[in-house]
Amino acid sequence: MRERTSSLAALKSEAAGDRAAEIQHAKGKLTARERLGLLFDPGTFTELEALRRHRATAFGMAERRPHGDGVVVGWGEVSGRTVFAYAHDFQVFGGSLGEAHAAKIQRVMDLAASAGAPLVALCDGAGARIQEGVGALAGFGGIFTRNVRSSGVIPQIAVMLGPCAGGAAYSPALCDFVFMVRGTAQMFLTGPDVVRAVTGEDVTREQLGGAEAHAERSGLASFVYDDEESCLADVRYLLSLLPANNRELPPKTRCDDPPDRRCEKLLDLVPADPSRTYDVLDVLTEIVDDATLFEVQAGWARNVVCALARLGGDVVGIVANQPSVLAGAIDISAAEKAARFVRMCDAFNVPLVTVVDVPGFLPGVDQEHGGIIRHGAQLLYAYCDATVPRLQVVVRKAYGGAYIVLDSKSVGADVSLAWPTNEIAVMGAEGAANIVFRKEIAASADPEATRRRKIAEYRDELMNPYYAAERGLVDDVIDPADTRSILISSLVALRNKHVQRPDRKHGNHP
Repeated sequence: MRERTSSLAALKSEAAGDRAAEIQHAKGKLTARERLGLLFDPGTFTELEALRRHRATAFGMAERRPHGDGVVVGWGEVSGRTVFAYAHDFQVFGGSLGEAHAAKIQRVMDLAASAGAPLVALCDGAGARIQEGVGALAGFGGIFTRNVRSSGVIPQIAVMLGPCAGGAAYSPALCDFVFMVRGTAQMFLTGPDVVRAVTGEDVTREQLGGAEAHAERSGLASFVYDDEESCLADVRYLLSLLPANNRELPPKTRCDDPPDRRCEKLLDLVPADPSRTYDVLDVLTEIVDDATLFEVQAGWARNVVCALARLGGDVVGIVANQPSVLAGAIDISAAEKAARFVRMCDAFNVPLVTVVDVPGFLPGVDQEHGGIIRHGAQLLYAYCDATVPRLQVVVRKAYGGAYIVLDSKSVGADVSLAWPTNEIAVMGAEGAANIVFRKEIAASADPEATRRRKIAEYRDELMNPYYAAERGLVDDVIDPADTRSILISSLVALRNKHVQRPDRKHGNHP
């Protein structure tokens, strides 16, 4: 027995691939097991199928059958909560996916779904294993199917720590969040050589599909880091903000930041003049617990902010216009970003807080032809379909269809609040007066003076801070310093909110 036990230990040591550590480190990367060690609480990881090998039928690979087949799968604990994971081992066939490799990933995905626990994918692989032909591609199909079946059921997090090319890139794109490390992670469907051959464009791997490209241009990267250690630390933090599955509430924590704390700084942070800019992140950090925001897709569509935070110890999802970028107007990318975030929050029972200071949808031929109506409808659909507690705060201007789309009371916000600086209207006073009083202004002896007078009259009559509240479209006009305490008390009141969704397979989702 001792002899066989020793043989087993030697076999598992070989499967662990300890000798490959130096090679990975030379590339500035950690090994698969080192990554799992950073992800999970110490001593909690349980590995599955460590001795699995491919069937020796692959072209030219009969003599190369390492145990594990290039992927480490299993489960462990993150802050005491069960999480399932798989990690590509780049030192075994470049982390490429073959039949046995895919079967291991599919197994752990099935276990995560049945256990109702989050799934984390640590990606560092060369795509489909060419030597196994179409069987490798079929393996991807099984993974994609499981990604879709688990979407909105359990949190799925993809962590890009190396290359991810071709069809392999679709699995991370189907996940709820994508983390990327600068300099080592790249994602693209066709590599630089193919791009050069087909289009003549000369581009590096990093320029084509590096972390910055996906953080600032494609919007695929949710978070970007300089090193693997800080990246995996934030994966752990994100998991602390999410429930294990869609049947649970996000974990609540003790709050040492007083729920009734007055936010006096807000009185100076936001100018009363709607044409003056400010950074909405300053407003949000003043309101939330411990000034801590976890912003998602911070580098893309910066005219809207999407972030996870806590209010009174409860997790909330925040959507806010950013007046310092495009005046906070909603364009195609901002609508797509916010819609995806709203759907994620609704899927995982995260209450929504929408902070509104919006001049409208971004005008322009490119926006109209690019589908701003369709993308704006996606955001509208996401809010209307959401059943979690929904709170709206109108800070300053809220004009036209953009006001309606951003979770107004008319589309289902549970509580709508406004600051005394709010201007809720079809459009700004200048534009409205030019249309409504066009003839009167043109016939006046002093058109400019008449125009200014009519603008003031329109603003006083239809855009005063209490106009919407008088008509029940806003529940209350509040002292900005009380925003935090009112939001927290509203969340407490709505904690047991329940809405029965219509019995349908899917809606007419634009």
